[in-house]
Amino acid sequence: MVLSRGGGFLRLPPGAGRAGEAAAEALLRRSGYEILERNFRTREGEVDIIARQGGELVFVEVKTRRSGAFGKPEESVTEAKKGRLASVARTYMAAHGLEQSDWRIDVAAVELDRAGRAERVEIIASAVTE
Repeated sequence: MVLSRGGGFLRLPPGAGRAGEAAAEALLRRSGYEILERNFRTREGEVDIIARQGGELVFVEVKTRRSGAFGKPEESVTEAKKGRLASVARTYMAAHGLEQSDWRIDVAAVELDRAGRAERVEIIASAVTE
């Protein structure tokens, strides 16, 4: 499932990451996700958004780009990052007594225009698998 709306620098200007997270969160809410937490951090890493869709926990990694010069945002989720995301997800579930919950990891790909407005937002469900 892909939900969507809607040349560059690898390092985004201050606030671009937050703009991408805000755009992703807005699309998730409009699509019926319940946002539980943002920027959950552990020793293993961080996940940008934790949500619930139906009975499933959804851990969302948001990747934001201002242009396609370095590829699509979703292409920047490395194998190492996928492993850290899964570890963070398991840590969150253990800390909240949710070990038996159904869960998945989605990737939100956000592309911003020069003014910092989201021109593409896609939520790629189950983008990371173990």
